[in-house]
Amino acid sequence: MKRLTLFDYGAGNLHSLGKALAETGHEVRVETDPQRAIETDLLVLPGVGAFQLAAARLAPGREEMRAALTGGLPAIGICLGMQLFFDESEEGEGKGLGVVAGRVERIRSPRVPHIGWNSVEQAADPAFARAGLDVAYYAHSFVCRPADEDVVTAWTTEGEDRFPAAVRAGSVAGVQFHPEKSSREGVRLLAEMVREALR
Repeated sequence: MKRLTLFDYGAGNLHSLGKALAETGHEVRVETDPQRAIETDLLVLPGVGAFQLAAARLAPGREEMRAALTGGLPAIGICLGMQLFFDESEEGEGKGLGVVAGRVERIRSPRVPHIGWNSVEQAADPAFARAGLDVAYYAHSFVCRPADEDVVTAWTTEGEDRFPAAVRAGSVAGVQFHPEKSSREGVRLLAEMVREALR
């Protein structure tokens, strides 16, 4: 049994995500201290919330967490959690972890926020096929713009805006949607991501 740690920055939807992670059979704990959060086998950054608040909670241990991730600690980011892997966000002040080069920008769509079911396109990660996931539940107003599109493992489109649905860089993987709210296929994808991360 491995330890999975949810970093609680005060805004994440921890209950449903924690429940989905517990289905993997591993120990799940919640940690509010960013320095203690990296004492784990797998770090999970949850979704829901504002970048500025999350970055402020992250700031006291940002360098330690960044060093752990660049050093190979596996991590999964969900929605806002994926955005925290990037350098910065126009949503608000504060630094992301900078383990994926790029920034977070407001979605270019007439419908903001982007809430509801949408596609997961051109998924290069075989975990998506194994989970049977090609649509997912999204809830966000900002999207990731990586400096190098080679990190993108799946795409989606809302209005005229095509943006990453998933990214992977080194030991970190993120999804813009909420797998824990994306039916059984989403929960299966999360389990696949955990399995791959702990290999």
